[in-house]
Amino acid sequence: MSTRLPGKKYKEVFDRGRSERGRLLVAWVLSNTGAGHKAGVVVSKRTFHDAVDRNRAKRLMREAFRLEAPGMDGGADWVLIARAAIKGKSCGDVRGDLKSLVRRCARFSSHSSGSTRLH
Repeated sequence: MSTRLPGKKYKEVFDRGRSERGRLLVAWVLSNTGAGHKAGVVVSKRTFHDAVDRNRAKRLMREAFRLEAPGMDGGADWVLIARAAIKGKSCGDVRGDLKSLVRRCARFSSHSSGSTRLH
């Protein structure tokens, strides 16, 4: 089973999900009824002009998500957006930032229901 979010689900996550900002990335999260977590990644050409840098940012975010997903509770669809600060960082750095975002998103969803956006 793939952990990649299908392209048609991105809009739903942006429209109904919540966002949380980290140092290296922004995470949009939407709870899903199915089991498991799926993630999509977004890297802007405006922020990362070179394809090499965009592809590295995508690989780092996918790998960090792959390593963190088994420890997450419930099921959710995630869209991870790279920030300029991710350039030159290691997978451990990205994983640490994602870990803190997961904790913040889980804490918020346990205190409140609805589709309020975080900024």
